[in-house]
Amino acid sequence: MKKIALLLLSIVLMSCHAIDKKNLEVKSPNSNIQLQFGLNTEGSPYYLVQFNSKTIIDTSYLGFQFTNTSALKTNLKIINSRTDTFNETWQMPWGEQLDVVNNYNELKVELEEVTASNRKLNLVFKLYDDGLGFRYELPEQENFTEALIAEELTEFNLTEDYKTFWIPGDWDIYEHLYSTTKFSEINALSKRNHPSLGQTHIPENAVNTPVTMVGKDGIHLSFHEASLVDYSGMTLKIDKENLSMISNLVGSRNTNHKVKRTLPFHTPWRSIQITNNAPDLIESNLIVNLNEPNKLDDISWFTPMKYTGVWWEMHLGKSSWDYGMTQDESGTWVDTGKAHGNHGATTENVKRFIDFSSKNNIKGVLVEGWNTGWEHWIGFEDREGVFDFVTPYPDYDLEEVVRYGKEKDVDIIMHHETSAATETYAKQQDTAFALMQRLGIHSVKTGYVGKILPKGEYHHGQYMVNQYNNTVKKAAKYQVAINAHEPIKATGLRRTYPNTISREGLRGQEFNAWSADGGNPPEHLPIVAFTRMLAGPIDFTPGIFNIKFNEYKKENQVNTTLAQQLALYVVIYSPIQMAADLVEHYEANPEPLKFIKDVGVDWKQTKVLNGEVGEYVTIAREERDTGNWFIGSITNEEKRALEISLDFLNKDITYEAIIYKDGEDAHWNKNPTSLTIDKLEVTNTTILNLRLAEGGGTAISIKKK
Repeated sequence: MKKIALLLLSIVLMSCHAIDKKNLEVKSPNSNIQLQFGLNTEGSPYYLVQFNSKTIIDTSYLGFQFTNTSALKTNLKIINSRTDTFNETWQMPWGEQLDVVNNYNELKVELEEVTASNRKLNLVFKLYDDGLGFRYELPEQENFTEALIAEELTEFNLTEDYKTFWIPGDWDIYEHLYSTTKFSEINALSKRNHPSLGQTHIPENAVNTPVTMVGKDGIHLSFHEASLVDYSGMTLKIDKENLSMISNLVGSRNTNHKVKRTLPFHTPWRSIQITNNAPDLIESNLIVNLNEPNKLDDISWFTPMKYTGVWWEMHLGKSSWDYGMTQDESGTWVDTGKAHGNHGATTENVKRFIDFSSKNNIKGVLVEGWNTGWEHWIGFEDREGVFDFVTPYPDYDLEEVVRYGKEKDVDIIMHHETSAATETYAKQQDTAFALMQRLGIHSVKTGYVGKILPKGEYHHGQYMVNQYNNTVKKAAKYQVAINAHEPIKATGLRRTYPNTISREGLRGQEFNAWSADGGNPPEHLPIVAFTRMLAGPIDFTPGIFNIKFNEYKKENQVNTTLAQQLALYVVIYSPIQMAADLVEHYEANPEPLKFIKDVGVDWKQTKVLNGEVGEYVTIAREERDTGNWFIGSITNEEKRALEISLDFLNKDITYEAIIYKDGEDAHWNKNPTSLTIDKLEVTNTTILNLRLAEGGGTAISIKKK
């Protein structure tokens, strides 16, 4: 990986007496964002932020509460400060683009208590042209060796009642529909209505991050965190009356502290993306830039890919995860009393997916329900030891399936459902990953459905943050990439450990198949693109062609058009993209299948052509190896007429565009499969007029003639 770095360092030393009279200041490289830092008369640290000379974060205080010592939030003095400027260009091994500019101005402030304990605290602020990040650093010191953090006291005091797109600050799941309200109308406590995938726990009126806000003058803000390592996930507690948020860390029922750390350590970055419009939020690289560089020497063994799999048919009820039999004490397979004969992960069925994938430029097949234990785990309080991750059911020949896949140039994607029994999984990881390495399997989808074991822990607390991150690091030793479901939030660690390829962390496609509340509404993904997707890649599983699926579930459907399902391959980013529908549904629709066959998954550059949060978005991406371009445009329940310019194409080159668009009578509910396909020559002077149906979209492939 090549790096071009320019580091200009200037150190400004100031006496505490001079600083008492004036705030410290730092600006973004283009000077549009300005941050001021100071101490009030009680020695409490605060910051405020301006954007284009307008205050958007007013005086906001910082600090900690501990369970093993007094709070660290007052009686502080500044003993040193310095500013740095940094500018580099680094390259993504895979991603939305190849080259990433990492350019910021930094302010570091060193604080010390004026009381007898003389504890030290540093604050570091990095200002970019698209936002800022800051974090706490607790350096090594004689009088303070271990921090038991009861709460982090990070404030974000707003200056406007923003239009806000939010989900509840749930300590176990992110699988909620987004609400759109004024900030002053947020009521997360009313959202405890999710089917119990976990011990959903919302102790405060708090929201999860990223939380995105739109101001009256077009300012867009998104609050999140970056580089979440050995710490609890952060939700944001809402003070509606004062238009304020304060950090609310995820806790544990087993301790009275939320984070335990030995000094020295630093917290994750607290991030604020700041832009003039919605498209710039998606184009921002703030979150990945706030993470450390790649720590893996080689990642060439992972190849971005499209994949099919034994998954959607289970949600439809066509097949099942469990085998329908179990082993007695002698190892003999016996009927559980619920034998059904429709186990999905059979050798024959998986070979059918391999054959289809091989014919259609799809390089992977995910197999769920292949390993023993599925007949036991649901409803059991003690799930430790239920699954192993090396033993297949009798009707699934793992070795033969892998051999057959290699013959057809198709990789098998492993599946490890832990049932949130973390100790079982931790003990078996070396064995499981070694099996994968021996078979040449380089990616695994992990799952953590259910209440976390050991009891008392939550999915998003420090214990599970370490579980997820340690799994990624261990997998890397075996050349295995992780696609995590029921995960901790994405915080840009894919830069540091690029074998963390994708994750769920939102209300996904499966809710359309089994949710009793009507599934995901058409506005869901036009919100997700400007909220959850800002955190990192999403394994959303697009490509449903049989949208009504009446032969399986007459009361359910996907609230989309066929054209939108195609557009999602460009709009919702992931280096692995599933063609999620059944083989027979694709074989019955060869024309739209061609787009899935053609579309890329790894990009040289990305351009967001238009968009409004919750309304619509159009994204163009250039494929790395071919120079082909693909465009995806989606809308909510409102039909749209959008004009886009192709001025990003190379000059003096003529391309062929294939446009997959909503038919004249298309509608997400009334006629979702109405599709029209056009072909035309285009150049960089071409203007296209897109017409999107209600809940619809447009997908375009653009290749050199």
